[in-house]
Amino acid sequence: MELIKNIGNISSKIFEECARIILSLLIAVILVTITWAVLKTLLELRAIFSKDIHEALQVVMVNALTILALLEVFRTALAYFSEGRVKVTYIIDTVLVVILTEVMVFWFKEIEYQKIIMVIALVLALIIARILAIRFSPARAKEDI
Repeated sequence: MELIKNIGNISSKIFEECARIILSLLIAVILVTITWAVLKTLLELRAIFSKDIHEALQVVMVNALTILALLEVFRTALAYFSEGRVKVTYIIDTVLVVILTEVMVFWFKEIEYQKIIMVIALVLALIIARILAIRFSPARAKEDI
């Protein structure tokens, strides 16, 4: 019985170490990607002024929201390092930012009403899930005790 517990502890430690290594690599890749995205956005500013105002705003907003989505993924990875778990609210925030990026792309295209309604329903569901995650979080449950 003791052998099984030891094997479980060893495998748990191996998993944790592998997860930390993979997340460290992911964080490095995310930082490089964020830097590249910011530089690309800055370099595109010159080209933006030669475009129509709607096209220029689309490029700036989509790039900014994409960078924000990457920052949310970065924050989620850092939260795992500091707390040993991933907060549901961080995941929901990341998905919301990605969906808002898609909404901004939809804004400049003609989209069927069914797709717009689906996106609105998804955003509302995520907002409700975020509220519930905050309301019933483990940290809040500890405070109530």
